[in-house]
Amino acid sequence: MIHEVEGDILLSGAEAIAHGIAANDPMNQGLAAALHADFPAMHKDFHHWCHVHHPKLGSAWLWSGAGGVRVINLLTQEGGYEHGSKPGKATVGSVNHALRALKNILAEEGIGSVALPRLATGVGGLSWSDVRPLIHSQLADTSATVYVYADYVPGKKASEPGL
Repeated sequence: MIHEVEGDILLSGAEAIAHGIAANDPMNQGLAAALHADFPAMHKDFHHWCHVHHPKLGSAWLWSGAGGVRVINLLTQEGGYEHGSKPGKATVGSVNHALRALKNILAEEGIGSVALPRLATGVGGLSWSDVRPLIHSQLADTSATVYVYADYVPGKKASEPGL
């Protein structure tokens, strides 16, 4: 089931938070910056994973941290492997593939709930009217409960049905 909520995704009670990112992303903008600040080990581990695996656009990587924290990094934007590379813009196709990869991770890992922002609409540059239907199309039949933070309100805990 998909629920669109209003609040601060960092206060979510979901089992995992997913967000859009580029390979070797510096994680210095938007939700990625906040996740980097809260989980610096994730940033280091992500860069190591990118260096070793050279992930493709549209793939996803699950990071698990201390205390059961899980962050799913969705590669929605072009990235670079050179030092100082900046994330490119997202595409509808890369978001669609990344959401499919997310769906697989949710099933394989038995994750019962996930929180998503307005994926790829900030730094990624896509329109919410293009991304919203993709989320519903790819995740509507997953067994996990999906909380889409359609309206960001800093410091406000969203009402997440079922949690």
